[in-house]
Amino acid sequence: MLDILESRGYVGQIAGSRDALDALMTGKRVGVYAGFDPTARSLHVGHLIPLMVLFWMYIHGFHSVSILGGATSKLGDPTGRTTAREQLSMADHQTNMASMHFQLKKLWMKAELHARGYGYAHEWTWHRAVTNNNTWLNNVTVLEMLRLLGRGIRMGPMLGKDTVRSRMESGDGMSLSEFIYPIFQSWDWWHLYHTNDVVIQVGGSDQFGNITAGIDAINYINKTHHDPKKRKENTGPLDTPIGFTTPLLTTASGEKFGKSAGNAVWLDQESTSTFDFYQFFVRTADADVERYLKLFTLMPLADIQTLMSEHQADASQRIAQHKLAYEVMCLVHSKAEAKEAQKQHAQLFTRNRKPQQVSISKSSNDSPENSKSSNDSPENSKPEVLSNALNKRAPITTAFNSPSLNITLPASLVVDQPISRVLYSAGLVGSRSEGHRLCAQDGAYVGSRPADGGTMGDSLEFTPCKNWLPRTTTKYIIDGKILILRVGKWKMKIVHLVSDQEFDAGGLTAPGWPIEEKSEDSRGKAKEVEDDASSVH
Repeated sequence: MLDILESRGYVGQIAGSRDALDALMTGKRVGVYAGFDPTARSLHVGHLIPLMVLFWMYIHGFHSVSILGGATSKLGDPTGRTTAREQLSMADHQTNMASMHFQLKKLWMKAELHARGYGYAHEWTWHRAVTNNNTWLNNVTVLEMLRLLGRGIRMGPMLGKDTVRSRMESGDGMSLSEFIYPIFQSWDWWHLYHTNDVVIQVGGSDQFGNITAGIDAINYINKTHHDPKKRKENTGPLDTPIGFTTPLLTTASGEKFGKSAGNAVWLDQESTSTFDFYQFFVRTADADVERYLKLFTLMPLADIQTLMSEHQADASQRIAQHKLAYEVMCLVHSKAEAKEAQKQHAQLFTRNRKPQQVSISKSSNDSPENSKSSNDSPENSKPEVLSNALNKRAPITTAFNSPSLNITLPASLVVDQPISRVLYSAGLVGSRSEGHRLCAQDGAYVGSRPADGGTMGDSLEFTPCKNWLPRTTTKYIIDGKILILRVGKWKMKIVHLVSDQEFDAGGLTAPGWPIEEKSEDSRGKAKEVEDDASSVH
């Protein structure tokens, strides 16, 4: 496994020895994890590199875990930053968590289907998980954390970290929450280590300090834990935690790509269009394209070498860049969107070239023997498919055709409105009647704490919608700004509320808008018409 990762350029610094990492990967089917803090609504291209490591290890039988840092994002990772992160509002924090969690789930589905196109058939050893560290950190008291870990953390090494030293010298300083961030990330690893045998952590090159802190924390707790069942005083080479970093994605000048640098290329097409996403990879320099093919695709190395030979015969055609863009588009979005972006590019930039000169849609994923397994159709992802509401004729919604997450609605369509109307206005059902029937059958959900019926907590919990009184809908609105709704597994909407005036001024529209006041008699007739229309639909 380590040879595969190194040959594709995924391994940077190893926190430990290479021989130990190689022996660990060879001798035990260990778990591996990478964490992603939801400081934005979407992952970006830089995040894709550690994710690709998880994908490769997953299809080779290693338990692979993606952690969403719902708790740690509140502290703010100071690594690589000269100033503190801006504090997010509760509404923005919940929006980011829900969006990124949904995105990670879809990426895993698409990666597995894409791997099948290259001959990786699903096996019993394939295990993956997408989880949120709020699940355990919200249940840990400060006293418990200090009891198990506090005595093992020495101030000297923490103060000596480059990030701390540079922040103290710059004059901006560092808050306590930023200073103890590595402790909470270490606790994540400890939790996964003793519950799921996750012995390996992967992160960007700026995460080396946090990885080493996690290793020190696990080794200390193993020797000193008060519970004999969790104590491992004599850990062997297959139980010793180890981690490694991946290379950061940089520009030709060495500048880092990402949110902090202000030049992020987002994986969410609402933030970076599929055409711009395709263009980003087509613009890859000739000196970088082979390295990117190894990092961002599942193409065999032999196929990459053959492609590069064809590319070097006439570099002006940018065959390798188009192949790179197409493959990454298939992995992150879908084959249909990849072909559409390829077609748009050909129409705009190849007026004097023949179409076949830039058409590279043929790949191992397109071959006849793989056409069934690589097809982006619902039939090939049956475990993850759910029919659209109650309408049997409606298209099946999957990870590949799920609607966009975010929608803006005027407050009058949501506040103190029946939940059936809100579902209809959000585009999750075809009519209010359908929404009413769906709620009656527990087929729609609202982001909330199931225990007390309040607004959604940090664990991304959902509660079935009921046909409750209109005023009940209002209490699920987070910070007066957003409402999170879900129908089935893949249809989710993050409803952003604005004033009616702002909605009108923006020229926006939505089902049921504008609201018309009707007499009791006309309401009854309208409902009959709506019910009839729903049955025909």
